[in-house]
Amino acid sequence: MSPFIGEILGTMILIIFGGGVVANVNLQDSKAQGGGWIVVALGWGLGVTMAVYAAGQVSGAHINPAVTLGLAAIGDFPWSDVPSYITAQMIGAFLGGCIVYFHFLPHFRKEDDKALKLAVFSTDPAIPHTFSNFLSEFIGTAMLLIGLLAIGSNEFTEGLNPFIVGFLIVAIGLSLGGTTGYAINPARDLGPRLAHFFLPIPGKGDSNWQYAWIPVVGPVAGGMYGAVFYQAVTEASYGTLFWIWTVAVAVLLIGLYQIGDKLQETVKANSEAKN
Repeated sequence: MSPFIGEILGTMILIIFGGGVVANVNLQDSKAQGGGWIVVALGWGLGVTMAVYAAGQVSGAHINPAVTLGLAAIGDFPWSDVPSYITAQMIGAFLGGCIVYFHFLPHFRKEDDKALKLAVFSTDPAIPHTFSNFLSEFIGTAMLLIGLLAIGSNEFTEGLNPFIVGFLIVAIGLSLGGTTGYAINPARDLGPRLAHFFLPIPGKGDSNWQYAWIPVVGPVAGGMYGAVFYQAVTEASYGTLFWIWTVAVAVLLIGLYQIGDKLQETVKANSEAKN
């Protein structure tokens, strides 16, 4: 199996388990309906574990563009391989979203809530607020990369690493996930969101494209900065790269803070105009 196929397989497995648990606890007449947030967090964590077992020996099981870009930013992954990895991750996420839809097809037909149908595929904020939503995704993904690099610097019993990575995902979900649904992975959100857009889902609403950039740009920025920050701190080497990234992130966050409310008002006005 090539690394390209490995990333497709790993990301597809992630979405089948992750999107599947969201469908399981939310869609009408599922026997797991009402399972709650802890079940969702455990489902996503175990989904990551299974994905890493499936693809780890083949591609490293990045299964996340933010991980791929974060590792590339600190020199742990070649930039020349980044496009193929991200392409594979997007394909896998799209396929995973399609499989979840067909698995739960009768429940999608019985479910009337358009927001719940979309939630199976992609994230949305509990309280829409551009700056805060972006910051949540940034922090969550920064913690993901810091956690992954910390796990990688320790030795575990052979075969245990995927479980530790899964627990990291559970921890992020339980502690930080309630604000935006913790995409912390551009492919995890955008791939299934595209599936939602193209699939003939009965009674679906729109795919909430006005929000879709946040779970893409937020995780990319957070993942790359998290990796750069961890490397700088652990090596006690605060070089040019670290300060360039720190200044860039500060400018980005200050800019979003300044224009966030205006963006939110624009989105709200557009939404009301559609209705």
